[in-house]
Amino acid sequence: MTNPLRGLSTIRYQALDHEGAKAWYAELLGLEPYFDRPGYCEFRIGDHQHELGILDARYLGTLGAAAAPQGPGGVVAYWHVDDLEGTLARMVAMGATIHEPVREFGEGFVGAAVLDPFGNIVGLMYNVHYLEMLGARV
Repeated sequence: MTNPLRGLSTIRYQALDHEGAKAWYAELLGLEPYFDRPGYCEFRIGDHQHELGILDARYLGTLGAAAAPQGPGGVVAYWHVDDLEGTLARMVAMGATIHEPVREFGEGFVGAAVLDPFGNIVGLMYNVHYLEMLGARV
């Protein structure tokens, strides 16, 4: 049987201030969303053009979710970054707060996580495996 989980397609965050979150991520990423409609937008980012979606949290009830989250929770998705300390400092300067301090997960894997100003957990990791796989594609 083939592994059914073939790779990340879209990571979705939610925010009660959808327009504020869209602007914050546009500034962080240095680009505008490629898909934008009222209450939802998506950015294509990174080496594999993964999708980062921002949903207006007020729509969660219409999707069958009980209510907008009251605090951080769920999955922590770690994005590979080449400069962990620099990226972390930039995000904090933009209003994010440290959720998990910098720590070594194992040889060649160092990570941290922040809460964006909208309550979403954003994981950051310097990941040697990511770089090895990227190099293997060339």
